[in-house]
This record gives sequence, structure tokens and C-alpha cells, in this order.
Amino acid sequence: MRVFTIAGEPSGDRLGAALMAGLKELSPGVQFTGVGGPLMEGAGLHSLFPMDEISIMGITEILKEYRALKARIRQVAEAVIAQKPDVLVTVDLPEFCLRVAKLVRAADPSIRICHYVAPTVWAWRPGRAAKMAPHVDQVLALLPFEAPYMEAAGMRCDFVGHPVVTEPQATEAEAEAFRAAHGIGSAPLLMVLPGSRRSEVGRLAPIFGEVLRLLLPRRPDLRIVLPAARSVAPLVREAAATWPGKPVVLDPAAPDAAATKRAAFTAADVALAASGTVSLELAASDTPMVIAYDMNWLSRQIIGRMLRTDTVTLVNLVSDTRTVPEFIGTNCRPGPIAEALLQTLADDGGQRAALRSTMDRLGAGGEPPGLRAARAVLDGLAAARA
Repeated sequence: MRVFTIAGEPSGDRLGAALMAGLKELSPGVQFTGVGGPLMEGAGLHSLFPMDEISIMGITEILKEYRALKARIRQVAEAVIAQKPDVLVTVDLPEFCLRVAKLVRAADPSIRICHYVAPTVWAWRPGRAAKMAPHVDQVLALLPFEAPYMEAAGMRCDFVGHPVVTEPQATEAEAEAFRAAHGIGSAPLLMVLPGSRRSEVGRLAPIFGEVLRLLLPRRPDLRIVLPAARSVAPLVREAAATWPGKPVVLDPAAPDAAATKRAAFTAADVALAASGTVSLELAASDTPMVIAYDMNWLSRQIIGRMLRTDTVTLVNLVSDTRTVPEFIGTNCRPGPIAEALLQTLADDGGQRAALRSTMDRLGAGGEPPGLRAARAVLDGLAAARA
């Protein structure tokens, strides 16, 4: 069996690697080609080019890189058509992946196409489901409420759960060891997570730095830790060097980086994080949080007018609560964010109950999502051939 798979950012790399592991378990001898990051490469993928070349977020940012992205889209589509795999699995990054899918479907309708991670049509641009339906056969959904949106547009959709529910968590002993190793002791610990994309870090780091300047005079005992994503580690180090509080920046290239990051998540008393999948990682480690995110002016105007929900934080959506404070777009200002962090440190406001509910609804305790996703891909392929 031959699978061509595409991912373009760290969260997609994790999803793709788990899917690949599931496919290898269910279909020994499966072969992979495509585009992915270190985790997918470790699972056996030969990537056509470095994944971070297509990891671009925001309307203005995409326009700046339009020619380069268009060339990569054409290159990947031509590779799929030439290799004629049993199935093309695109993982998230719809701005890139669905354009590849459209070209492949037009050139060779016999290639089955599966998109992993349903587009957020419940949040904005509901017409995306209908637009992707002509060139996508099947969608793998991470969230339990997404399937009806995809099925209504004519695509098969399988809820496979979110891989965050199977990720290992640090023990309290490991968290205490992390605190001891960094001289934190029993002091309150704030984790700062400014994103995994260059554009996110560039926009959020100055805001988060100002939050700390407002926060630390009122909580001088507060300690700060930043688990930097590998793709933006130099940017994070550069930004943190100008922040007050002497933040501890965790090296993603260290041999024990994954274990250290897990320990930091468990050790943290509260987190300030960019909007996205990281809110689920924090939920898995039972860490209360404040979410903040901003975009450039054009993206903010366009997306703000299209938004169909009163929250973009996944914990709020999955748990059907609004316990996690969020500051998005024009509300992403240091003063209110600092106040929310102070309040959350004093009282989580019911967040921990919402965090546990989120994990339950995402499939905690069940079959690993990567295996469920692989089973769904194979079942869809078998049904199409029947």
C-alpha cells in the first residue's frame, strides 16, 4: 500500500506521525512519501522539502509568500499524480493542502483523497465544507461536533478523537524535579507559549513581554518558563532576552526536551498561550490558562467579520463552557491579559472541571486516535473499492 501524506506545521506533524504508526500496525509494508516534519520522517516519511517552508499563517503573510507557495503546491500535486498512491492524506493546513487536493482531483479522479482535521466551519467561513467536497472524499475530525458539518456537504466524516488524550503526562515527582532543577521551588510558575509559527511569535512576543512588565511588579514571586517550539526557538530566545523576570527558555533540541516540556506543563500554575491546539495540551496536563492571539490588521478585519462563535478556545468549545479567558484581535492587550492571569492564579474559576470534561469528550481512555484514524482511512478505501 502506498500513501502520500502532507503536513505543514508541528501539530500536523504529530497527527501525521500517529496516523502513519496506525497504518503500519494495520497494514504492514505500507510505504509513505510526501511532506512532513521530524516526527513523520522518523515514522518513515521521505519529505520532498522542509515542512516549515509551507507553515505560514495569516492572509497578509500568505500573500507575501504567494509565489513560493504556489510553486510548492504545483510541485507536490505533480508528485502525487506521478506516484498515483492508493490514498492521499492531507493533514490540516487547508490553505496549502486543499489546493493540492484540487489539482490532484482534476488530474486523476481515481486517487482517493482524505483530509485529516476538519476545517473550522463551525467558527467561520461555513462555505468551506461545500467548496472542499468536490475534491475530498473523506474527512477525519478531531472534535466530536464536527462530523455533521462535513456530512451535510457530502463527504464521509469520521470522528477519530484528538491525539492529545494519549500523550504522556509528567508525574508530580517529575514536576517537582523540574522546579528544583531550575531553582523555582514552591514559587508560582507561569508558562508562556507564544506560538509555533514565525508570524505568531513575531506578533505576540512583544505583547506577552509587556504583560510580564505589568504582572511582575504585582507578583514579584512569579517565575516564568517558555517551552520553545523547534521551528521558532531562535525567535523565542531573542524575544525572551528582552523580557523581565529572567524567563527560562527550554531548548527543544536538548536530548531530554520532550520530558522536560512535559514536566514544565505539569509544574506550571497557569499558562499564557496563543490560541490553538496548545490549549488542549494544557488541558491534558490540568494547567489553567489564559488565551491571547492577534493578527495583522487585514486578517483581523476579514476574520472578525466572518467569525460565527463567541469563543475560539478549544477547551471552551469542547467542554461547552466559557471558563478559559481569551483575548483575541483588538482585545489582545497587555493590561486585560495581565489582570486575567492574576485572577486565574488566585482562582481558576472552574477551569479544572472544564479541562477534565474536555479530555473525556476527546476520547481519553479509548483507542488511540492515530489508530482510529488509520482504521477510518483503510475502511474508507475499502468501501470505495467495493
